[in-house]
Amino acid sequence: MTIVRLRESGPWTEHELTSEQAAVLSTTRLVRVAPGPRPGLWLLRDHGLVGAARIGPVRDPVEIRVEPKTPIDRLLFLLGYAQNPRGWRQEEVDAGARPDLLPALAHAFARAAERALRQGVLLGYRETEEALPVVRGRIRMIDQVRRRHGLPIPVEVRYDDYTADIPENRLLLAAAHRLLVLPGVPAGTRRLLRHLPLRLEGVERLVPGRPPPGWTPSRLNARYHTALGLAALVLRGASYELEDAATVRVDGLMLEMWRVFEDFVCVALAEALRPYGGTVTLQDKRHHLDRARRVPLRPDLVLARADGRPSTVVDAKYKTGDTPQEDLYQILAYCTAMGLDRGYLLYASKGEAHTHVITGSGDLRIVETALDLSSPPDELRSQIARLARRIAVEEANSPGRSPVPSG
Repeated sequence: MTIVRLRESGPWTEHELTSEQAAVLSTTRLVRVAPGPRPGLWLLRDHGLVGAARIGPVRDPVEIRVEPKTPIDRLLFLLGYAQNPRGWRQEEVDAGARPDLLPALAHAFARAAERALRQGVLLGYRETEEALPVVRGRIRMIDQVRRRHGLPIPVEVRYDDYTADIPENRLLLAAAHRLLVLPGVPAGTRRLLRHLPLRLEGVERLVPGRPPPGWTPSRLNARYHTALGLAALVLRGASYELEDAATVRVDGLMLEMWRVFEDFVCVALAEALRPYGGTVTLQDKRHHLDRARRVPLRPDLVLARADGRPSTVVDAKYKTGDTPQEDLYQILAYCTAMGLDRGYLLYASKGEAHTHVITGSGDLRIVETALDLSSPPDELRSQIARLARRIAVEEANSPGRSPVPSG
């Protein structure tokens, strides 16, 4: 097996691969592939994903490991906030001193699941339908007549069973089984993960290809929240097969960093804006660029006044360096279509905020600002809070609104 190590946003690096391995990597689009200076030597670079994956051909697979440029503890903070800000706290996640995403996430999940099950396996009621020799619960009369043709037994019944086979435990079991087959999970973590199926005896495994079951946070399952949040991340990066399943298979956990950043910004900023009033809509699909509504728009975040009229739009970009003109054109299109006088571009980098005053548009301004992802979690929260305050103050002081103090 060939192991390829890359770093997010790193330079092109040379790797010895067969032509078949290179073709498979190019097809999956998990990394970027280009011919090297001589036959058998290929240039590889990340494709905006981080994590680890094992890719066919079966007889000579390639293991891809892409290290994120964001420190693992910051990345787990972003992931947890984006998935469910009330589901689990970053402070509860023990990733250990691991620089790669998959080993850190596997270790964090194993520890969180161990803590969740320390008080015993969570039990709950599940509606069950089956045929029994005695009546239990309610008789399903239609099924009894259709299937039994007048025979008194067995009896088709429906009842609530108090069992460990509930969505929460199914998700923990599925995440454990998935991590056990992924590449790059350390031996010590695998030993912890192997205990989980034993503890969850009687819990059914999820059917491959079907969506995972939903669960509702409550006081009863509060001790599971951290483990379930991490399980959702594990199950997000699904294994999949290409057209020729007998030849090429991809098993791994690869996350799109632009989506991680975008989700974090939307959820965190929406929460920070809540005390200032108005309504926040994420991934708002109601707007179009043209009157015929043929060109849809989908801004990341739209803040609306009490009467429902949009007042501010925010778009998150997982980019660093100079501002691409297409980003400015995109936010300009949002502002124009919604009749706004201000829009915000939020980047993942260091730097001071600055404002573009748009020519020929009256008071229309596009504000560029950034989040420093190398900052500790508390500082990231503070950056989001300051941006929310700025948006609220500038929206309140816009034409036609009563000014509010900016302090």
